[in-house]
Amino acid sequence: MGKAMFYHLTHSPMEVTATTLLTRAHAQGMRVAVRARSKAALERLDLHLWTAAKDSFLPHGRAGGPHDADQPILLTTQAAAPNAPVCVMSIESAEVHAEDVAGLERLWVLFDGQDAQAMDLARAQWKAMVSAGVLAEYWSEESGAWVKKAQSGQS
Repeated sequence: MGKAMFYHLTHSPMEVTATTLLTRAHAQGMRVAVRARSKAALERLDLHLWTAAKDSFLPHGRAGGPHDADQPILLTTQAAAPNAPVCVMSIESAEVHAEDVAGLERLWVLFDGQDAQAMDLARAQWKAMVSAGVLAEYWSEESGAWVKKAQSGQS
């Protein structure tokens, strides 16, 4: 079983934090599904991934194409991802459950610290993970740098 990592965004935009995590995952050979509630959020991230790195390319695709299973990073609104991810990233308050973590190395939950509803949902997701015995970490960037503020669950 993997772990759930909650990222409380207060300084960096979601696209910047997502790109950092996705770049690290890709460098380690991890396949990732990025899950959002809306296609609009995925479009914003897709554009950022194409334009963020001037000297490198982060291979990815949006779900619905003929090569979804081949994508190292698949942007989707669906829970099921045909690219066989070992990591799932939830953005825009996409649903995640403790059962999702069972088959993963990592579950990343990125949530907007300026959005009260996103904060409430992230708290509920945290509690559900901890109640299910999932190793969960809470990361905050309130000081300007990412700091692990809490860890719970099995080690």
